[in-house]
Amino acid sequence: MTKNIIVLQHIPIETPGYLLDLMKQDKYNITTIELDNGEKIPENLSHFDAMFCMGGPMDTWMEEQHYWLVEEKKKIKEYVVNLKKPYLGFCLGCQLLGEVLGGNVTKSNPPEIGILKIKMSKSKDDDLLFSEFSNNIKALQWHSYEVNNLENNKDVTILGSSNTTKYQIFRYMHHAYGIQFHIEIKDDTVEQWSCVPEYEKALEDSLGAGALEKFDKNAKMYMREMNLSAEILYRNFKKLI
Repeated sequence: MTKNIIVLQHIPIETPGYLLDLMKQDKYNITTIELDNGEKIPENLSHFDAMFCMGGPMDTWMEEQHYWLVEEKKKIKEYVVNLKKPYLGFCLGCQLLGEVLGGNVTKSNPPEIGILKIKMSKSKDDDLLFSEFSNNIKALQWHSYEVNNLENNKDVTILGSSNTTKYQIFRYMHHAYGIQFHIEIKDDTVEQWSCVPEYEKALEDSLGAGALEKFDKNAKMYMREMNLSAEILYRNFKKLI
């Protein structure tokens, strides 16, 4: 049976990327909501089999500048907590999940930008999505904020951390996942995203002048490894839906 997927986007160039290619191969029905263009999330979410929530240049606390964040948080909570349906949140989508589950989104010190290492926790060994991942993986990071203070939510399990970010990968119950890094990347991702002023500034502030060429080269060096991680994630996520 064909699956119905809703994708929440915050800027047109931040799509599910490589995961979108895989969903198209499976001929999934994909409904994309471009929130930054004023598109509304449907009232009834029950007929969607999964929700993907992507990244963006804004932050979770910017509700005055981006009024739609208020409604988006309500809808994510409805989908994940009330309906208990499968959810994958990437970068901003990870932070939005963390916030609706009772955590805080705080400034990273330092920001994480580059191809960096994620250390998986022992909890990943019996996780549906991540059990096949090695204990250390390479991941593309491009964020200045992160989720914190989810310890009081006993339904949250940490699956992976970096030196800076404790909640790099976390699971809520057994159906919703926050992934702080970009597992969805493709060969042209770094070049495309560097055109976003906020991303370009963060890149140069973190890595210095001429950082784009170095970052892009490094990303391409590890692209196949990162795409294989995406394939494992996607294959296992299909078991949830």
